[in-house]
Amino acid sequence: MIRDLDQLSPEGTIGRRLVLHPDQSPGKPPIRGLRNHAKVSTRERPADRGRRDAREAMRRLGLDHRRARVGAGLSLRAAGDASGAPHQQLIRFEAGLLDRISVSDVGAWCAVVGLELVLKAYPAGDPIRDAGQSRLLERFRPVLHATLRWRTEVGLPIPGDLRAWDALIRGDGWRIGVEAETVLSDVQALERRLALKTRDGGVDHVILLVADTLRNRQARAAAPAAFEGLSGNAGTALAALRAGHDPGASALIFR
Repeated sequence: MIRDLDQLSPEGTIGRRLVLHPDQSPGKPPIRGLRNHAKVSTRERPADRGRRDAREAMRRLGLDHRRARVGAGLSLRAAGDASGAPHQQLIRFEAGLLDRISVSDVGAWCAVVGLELVLKAYPAGDPIRDAGQSRLLERFRPVLHATLRWRTEVGLPIPGDLRAWDALIRGDGWRIGVEAETVLSDVQALERRLALKTRDGGVDHVILLVADTLRNRQARAAAPAAFEGLSGNAGTALAALRAGHDPGASALIFR
């Protein structure tokens, strides 16, 4: 949760600028204990994880506020008067007991003790799958031979990694990760994300499953050099999967 952008002085005083950060706290390596097993990423709802991370971030922010206030020689009453907050509220804030809190209030509380609050969000895992993506996967699944195994939302085999394949196809000694996209918008961002998942995902091949719409066809035609890693022929890949065989290459398939 909180990252101190300035170095601590030899006397141990806290820096003057703080950033809310999902993976790091002052003077400590990135925290992994909160998300320490790949199974968590497939069972815990993203919204619940976000609330838990936010509560932990605020708890750490309260501790940093207390250190800064004490270091500045300010009492709770003085800090509260300067920021227009009851000192009882600051007591609860520093103890991590305020569940609902205004960002503007926190900014004021930080300012009076010499801290600057900076909020920033970082990529962490995949967004939730929408109904359109679910329907796209459902349209694709009947293509598979009955001997092939199919699972959805399969986490990457890296402890603590929040990413997941939209679906995973298992054959005899081979695995294919499936990513479903209803709209091709930022092709470059999708290509980068897919390349990283291919590298880390523990699969032999990848299928990028794209909704067969005019807009998506036009987006693909406008970026002919994109998805070079998906070099397999779509028709060949579909025929192999219908027969229960390894398609032998990654492919982009409109469905």
